[in-house]
Amino acid sequence: MFERFNPDAREAVTSAQAEARRLHHDYIGTEHLLLGLMDQADALSGRLLAEHGLERPGAEAAILRLLGTADCGPGELDADALETIGIDLSTIREKVEAAFGPGALDREPARTRTGRLTSGRNASFTARAKKVLELSLREALRLKADRIADGHLLLGLLREGGGLAAKVMADAGIDFDVLRAELDAQLTAQSPS
Repeated sequence: MFERFNPDAREAVTSAQAEARRLHHDYIGTEHLLLGLMDQADALSGRLLAEHGLERPGAEAAILRLLGTADCGPGELDADALETIGIDLSTIREKVEAAFGPGALDREPARTRTGRLTSGRNASFTARAKKVLELSLREALRLKADRIADGHLLLGLLREGGGLAAKVMADAGIDFDVLRAELDAQLTAQSPS
């Protein structure tokens, strides 16, 4: 299916995969697709989402809050706070690296949807994310486009409407009908006739 994606849409999906890895998730969900679209600020979806008031940092913060992992990001240990209770992180790092090799603490495991740690490195698409990809194809066909663009992915997120991405957009006050109409107009103008 990805051969039908234009470069912006491919980049959005690739970025979604990178976002899942960066957030230490072992899955690619609608929230990662949303972040992937927003990582391309100059592409249609990134521009329209920003125009509707959803900025990249706010979207990520909302996702982490909704997942209950806002305070569980990488590198969140406060060395000074730990030192006050007698824990010296540099000493611990030295001992761990002496026992297990340099950089042993740098390999961070992924987290599952429930926040549990996992050792898996390959992330798969959730059912909702797969549905968004399918809906993006349907949106491209509906608009008579020969390729799936990033705007079709955003239309797929809007049409799916039940994932975390939709919740983040709704919580940001985005009117789905207005955004959908703007996307339709922009994508229709971009399509070769």
